[in-house]
Amino acid sequence: MPKWLIVLLIVLVVIIVLLVVLYFAGKKLQKQQAEQQAMLEANKQTVSLLVIDKKRMKIKDAKLPEAVMSQMPKMAKNVKTPMVKVKVGPQILTLFCDEKIFDLVPVRKEVKAEVSGMYLMGVKGIHGTQIQKDQKKKSKFKQLLEKAQEKAGAKPIK
Repeated sequence: MPKWLIVLLIVLVVIIVLLVVLYFAGKKLQKQQAEQQAMLEANKQTVSLLVIDKKRMKIKDAKLPEAVMSQMPKMAKNVKTPMVKVKVGPQILTLFCDEKIFDLVPVRKEVKAEVSGMYLMGVKGIHGTQIQKDQKKKSKFKQLLEKAQEKAGAKPIK
């Protein structure tokens, strides 16, 4: 057998073993995430709160209680996560926010929110209205492109 074929076979075996290990590790992590999500869903409460500020920041810069900081892994302390500073009654808290709803959280407004511990899971308007994501202004190029498509019949006229 030529040497290049032996090297190729060894590399192929290593890649296959690596893929199998990643597959089983991924299944294990997916199972853990499902369990954690079920626990969050079981413990969530609806609370009325005033959103003061929201931003993505490192956990070590968020001024969280010492009990929370001691439970965090060292690697997680340097990762930027969505955080929301809220006022619940007389107390001002910093909550972790779900990435899916971070853009929907309005700043300086009172909202009804689904909270599970220190984790913000969902928001609604104060009277149960759904909060819509702000529509970004379209660039001139996109406006011209849409107008040209409407004239050409590629898009239905609004």
